[in-house]
Amino acid sequence: MPSDKPTLAIIGGTGTLGAGLATRWAAAGYGIVIGSRSADKAKAAAETLAVKVGTPAPRGATNADAARAGEVIVLAVPWASHAQILDEIKAHAAGKIVVDATVPLVPPKVARVQLPPETCAALATQKRLGEGVRVVAAFHNVAAHKLQSDAAIDCDVLIFGDDPKDRAVAVALAEAAGLRGVHAGPLANAVAGEALTSVLIGINRNYKVDGAGIRITGIG
Repeated sequence: MPSDKPTLAIIGGTGTLGAGLATRWAAAGYGIVIGSRSADKAKAAAETLAVKVGTPAPRGATNADAARAGEVIVLAVPWASHAQILDEIKAHAAGKIVVDATVPLVPPKVARVQLPPETCAALATQKRLGEGVRVVAAFHNVAAHKLQSDAAIDCDVLIFGDDPKDRAVAVALAEAAGLRGVHAGPLANAVAGEALTSVLIGINRNYKVDGAGIRITGIG
């Protein structure tokens, strides 16, 4: 595997967003480890992924084992299980980039912005995992089902993180998934991307559209 393509541990890779990202990244030549609470479920999901010739076969594991194996960890889990899953992977996240796509949606009013005491899920992740983990927030505003198709996606990805070099890793992942990644400032700014998800859910409902996204104009 090319050295510029780290092995990705996708925690929550059996869910719709995680599966969509895994599909695109496997096709782009990244090594993939699917993480789930059920190793059998993760292995079944990994077997469905198509990969480039020469890319290691995707594999499935428990969340903890996937986090241990991944060079970059991607977190695509429901808010309700966010804290518990962070505790499962914490021991294996030290020194790594964790790309958190979690949005604090609170059913049944998911079209209403409801942010946690830390102001956003990304800062809650950083607090829970500790300073040795490099948290980046991204992929909040792209429709999961569109990632699972082969069609082009007319959507930008806002990427938040305190270190521009860490954000650049997520920008490369966005591009590999057929999206444009946009540097959007420090991790604290992730509150905007997370809140925007609820806004887009409301727009989808009001205009009866299938997965509204965002475009940042004026940057080429």
